[in-house]
Amino acid sequence: MATALKNLSDNKTSGIRDISGAKFGIVVSEWNEEVTEALYSGAFETLIALGATREHIERMNVPGSFELSLGAQWMAKRNDIDAVITLGCVIQGETRHFDFICQACANGITEVGLKYDKPVIFGVLTTETQKQAMDRAGGRHGNKGDEAAATAVKMLSVK
Repeated sequence: MATALKNLSDNKTSGIRDISGAKFGIVVSEWNEEVTEALYSGAFETLIALGATREHIERMNVPGSFELSLGAQWMAKRNDIDAVITLGCVIQGETRHFDFICQACANGITEVGLKYDKPVIFGVLTTETQKQAMDRAGGRHGNKGDEAAATAVKMLSVK
């Protein structure tokens, strides 16, 4: 496994712009709440550490990862939101449900970013087990929420 010994949250943050005036929307899936709350904490704290202000970070909860696309669209269409971060977790089960949800989620989130011409970041874990998810939500592989927040800031700095 390529990530067995790697902390996935090691991000280079040099060259980012001042984000103190930027507003971020974070859309969080309530499904797999233990994981998604850890992802949210990572994203929120990273935004603060990189210079965002608390009052410029707005959270929206949605029932599951499938609903992240619509939640992201609601946030992205707002003129006062500069970047959207989506956070969710889909864990492989015994049926093909996993495949359909992951595909729809990835495609939907991508389409929202393209439609609104602003960063809409895919911070959705697609793991085989709960342990793998926890390893990527603040465990031994870092926190994908950190990575998603850093990616949002980097994308704002590119434009």
